[in-house]
Amino acid sequence: MRLNLPIIDQRPISGVHRSGVVNVQLAHMPANYKAQPAQVVLFTFPPGTRIARTPPSASRPRMSPPPSPGATTASKSWMDGKGTAMRIEIDREKLGQIVLVLQGGGALGAYQAGVYQALHEAEIEPDWVIGTSIGAINAGLIAGNAPGQRVAKLQEFWLRITQSSLVAAANAHPFIAAFAPNAATIAGGVPGFFEPNPAAWIGAKARLGAERAAYYSTEPLQSTLRDLIVSKLLNAGSPRLTVGAANVQTGEMHYFDSRETPLSIRHIMASGALPPAFPAIRIDGELYWDGGILSNTPVEAVFDDIPRRSGLIFAVHMWGPNGPEPDSIWKVMGRQKDLQYASRAVSHIRRQQQIHKLRHVIGELAQKLPAEAQADPEIAAMAAYGCVTRMHVVRLLAPPLAGEDHSKDIDFSSKGIRARWEAGRADTTRALLEMPWNQEVDRTEGFVLHEVHAGRVMAGDDIRGTLRARTPSGSAG
Repeated sequence: MRLNLPIIDQRPISGVHRSGVVNVQLAHMPANYKAQPAQVVLFTFPPGTRIARTPPSASRPRMSPPPSPGATTASKSWMDGKGTAMRIEIDREKLGQIVLVLQGGGALGAYQAGVYQALHEAEIEPDWVIGTSIGAINAGLIAGNAPGQRVAKLQEFWLRITQSSLVAAANAHPFIAAFAPNAATIAGGVPGFFEPNPAAWIGAKARLGAERAAYYSTEPLQSTLRDLIVSKLLNAGSPRLTVGAANVQTGEMHYFDSRETPLSIRHIMASGALPPAFPAIRIDGELYWDGGILSNTPVEAVFDDIPRRSGLIFAVHMWGPNGPEPDSIWKVMGRQKDLQYASRAVSHIRRQQQIHKLRHVIGELAQKLPAEAQADPEIAAMAAYGCVTRMHVVRLLAPPLAGEDHSKDIDFSSKGIRARWEAGRADTTRALLEMPWNQEVDRTEGFVLHEVHAGRVMAGDDIRGTLRARTPSGSAG
């Protein structure tokens, strides 16, 4: 697949000015690019640039010329101020619904906002948004606003909860930068999000009540969400909204779904009520905590949905499932947190690959039966376990920031939020340009994984190690 794209990069390019246009084969590095194979070229687009996907019968996509000056208003990036108006056409009839799945992770959720911005700039709006904890908040901001307002509302939310300029100044000091932002969060909370609960100072054993037993109050968050979310749009179904929460008394995961029941800001807050920091939220007489306690990766809601549908799923992961051996207690705390909140994502992926392949195999076998056998009610009931739907899962893995530690999820500094937002936007743009979901796959594969990590878009055999599911025969499945 080839596109003529404006290329902008800080490294030297032989024979081409940085502001020039080069012919790029997206599956490989440009032939005239003087770099190591592992390096990545980043592309940015001038205002008005349109990238269009040709119909399936055509051999290659094309980039249409920019519209005439004044014909369109390019969206502006909050992060870099550069205009972008990129449009990637996705064959929804072939791929099915577009789903955005957002993990929990506190301040790490800025990465998710960048992911959505890239989708929005490509004029791709999700049909369904699913979130847990901070993912539920971002999901609510998306579902609770009209498409033209979503990026602006995400920006305003993250600006509101960014730490003060005083903390930013401390962050610039070489001797206290490593702990100043996070210490400020612990001591004073985060503006527009949470604040210390004075009643907690009485003592850990004081009976404060089930809805007040926490170190912080989330009343500021409730006020912020009321300002930024149009409640009636949460249930408009465009997109469908699902948020996960843990039932305090039963220990069961509960997904509140706008398709099944009217949602409110309290449902979003329940999904983010992480104890003992935040108090439980009562919904219909039941107490709920942060869904990340039980399942921080709510992609299971898509896999278990009835009726089953094909889909292109952007699953945004902020906690690294893979990492080096920790050689200090400090690093142990960080690695433990990554593993805990990665929420056994690798196991879920492997199991879903196996289940979806089995469903496709059942469907294929059922088609090979004689017509009279297929008409038998008992056989038809068994054949119903087969399924021909296919899910393309684009797994976006947020990169770690230099110097981050186990408290990274409370790093609400402007520097941290900015870096994570930009990373999410850049990673998603790479995935949209490569469009790995258009590659041919085995017809018996019902679950196809594409992974975006460390500047690379990987698929199939490029995804190594534990992410490769195996059938009993040893083949990828």
